[in-house]
Amino acid sequence: MKVSDYIVQFFFEKGIDVIFGYQGGMITHLVDSIARHPHMHFIQVYHEQTGAIAAEGYARMSGKPGVCISTSGPGATNMITGIADAYFDSIPAIFITGQVNTYEYKYDKCVRQLGFQETDVVSIVRPVTKYAVMIEDPFEIRYELEKAYHIAVEGRQGPVLLDIPMNILRAEIDTRFIKKFECKKEQIPSVLPVEKVVGLINVAKRPMCLIGGGVISSGAEQLVEQFIDQTGIPFVTSLMGKGAVNETLPQYMGMLGSYGNRMANITVHEADMLIVLGSRLDTRQTGAKYENFLKNGCIIHVDIDSGELDEHRITEKRIKVVGDVKEFISAILPSMADFKIEKGWVDYCRRIKECYNQEEEIERFVRNKAPYRMIQKLNEYVHVNDIITVDIGQNQMWTAQTLQMQEGMRFLTSGGLAPMGYAMPVAIGAAFATACNRKVWAIAGDGGFHISTQALMLISQYKLPLSVIVINNESLGMITQFQELYFDSLYAGTDSSGGYCVPHIEHLAKAYNIPYYRICSGDLSNRSLLDKIAAERYVLVEYMTEGKTKVSPKLEFDKVVNSPSPLLPENEQKEVEYTDNVCKGDQ
Repeated sequence: MKVSDYIVQFFFEKGIDVIFGYQGGMITHLVDSIARHPHMHFIQVYHEQTGAIAAEGYARMSGKPGVCISTSGPGATNMITGIADAYFDSIPAIFITGQVNTYEYKYDKCVRQLGFQETDVVSIVRPVTKYAVMIEDPFEIRYELEKAYHIAVEGRQGPVLLDIPMNILRAEIDTRFIKKFECKKEQIPSVLPVEKVVGLINVAKRPMCLIGGGVISSGAEQLVEQFIDQTGIPFVTSLMGKGAVNETLPQYMGMLGSYGNRMANITVHEADMLIVLGSRLDTRQTGAKYENFLKNGCIIHVDIDSGELDEHRITEKRIKVVGDVKEFISAILPSMADFKIEKGWVDYCRRIKECYNQEEEIERFVRNKAPYRMIQKLNEYVHVNDIITVDIGQNQMWTAQTLQMQEGMRFLTSGGLAPMGYAMPVAIGAAFATACNRKVWAIAGDGGFHISTQALMLISQYKLPLSVIVINNESLGMITQFQELYFDSLYAGTDSSGGYCVPHIEHLAKAYNIPYYRICSGDLSNRSLLDKIAAERYVLVEYMTEGKTKVSPKLEFDKVVNSPSPLLPENEQKEVEYTDNVCKGDQ
């Protein structure tokens, strides 16, 4: 059996029937094997970065590792952004790169290169993978595939890479004599401090939950929602945790952090306990003045990665719990049956939500409401089971702040690496993972859209159920907001005055054979037009924001998390503090 045929059969037996990649000389044998397999599909992606991020989308929606392949040299290096993104966001993915023949590889020779397009990709990606190796013996193929798969999905998930020379891919093997990998399950402490944690929660007067991406990775969504329903504890999400729990629940207080909802930042600041479920609790959530974060409270920090807990900058007031979120909630839930949340805290959270929700934020503080109006209108068109993907920049935060995730919906974005050009490729992977049976909405800014335009070909080529919305403010809006704060509004490289231009998006849509609509805020009341757009199986919508835009609220570097900009008047900031079980504003 040829090695490349064995690899394809391995993935088929794992239930993975779609492999993304870009054809090239050193990977031709593997692509040929995929094409000849009756149940496997090779998706030629037109750029390796598109393929790598699409593999992430496939993984996030299928529950199985995504797979992306490329040729050696530039093919491999073009995938690195997606590989690093999967690493920082803990997405299981398997990347395979072709390599020059072993007899052409330089190894330790004092030359830069022997084989054409030879590149030591293993050394390059080792810092952003859980495992990376070059396979030099065809009879090691089973061992390395099984090992890589195991490492990708066990514990804190992430990407792996196998670099395979062309002469290894084309080699013939007798499968009776290939080495098997003996799985050794990663040891995660099974003894959780249930009694201690439950005791702390029971004495808390103002508890909150922070739901992170680990809730989704562990498949704990339903359990966490049961915990919230049973205890009545208010909850916020991280960016990566958005969509893990139904946001129509009354306990939902929004997204926490630098661009989080004001109501979330205020209530977390006033809490005396924060139960952190599967989130790193990084500076984007706590603010740079982390010593003032939950200053008078206790943090129960649950994470599967002990390193994230041990190396945290908040060294005091944290109870570290190393473990899977699903196992943790399963362990404490039976002991929480008698928990009663304080009515004063519930009333306070309700009042803050009434006064400082995102709709009130928009009306009160946002001058150019056009981008927010579009997301508010999108809330009327998204449905249960829809998938929403967002790019990086202002579009990401407008959507995260304003879009209401219902039960069954999924929200996909990048948190750690945050590469522009993310929304369309990850949406494509999600569409293939769900056999094109779920509606996907990809939201991007003009900058991220331009970076990933080659992905448009796949949408029309495969008739994916994908609506692309480009929020066009004709600038790199997130950076212009930064430049206004710290660089005297000199828009170098971010708008037309600084050398930044936007392509003619309608012409691009025509080139890729995709239906196109150009709308502005005035069209949002045109129900028949919006219904027509929504009825398209795939479509490209350019939404013009008509001027400079901002994200509100935004936590500036030197501020405490409950004081995002625009700042509340001093007397009002005092009034939102929680005192004696009563919001001062109620007195």
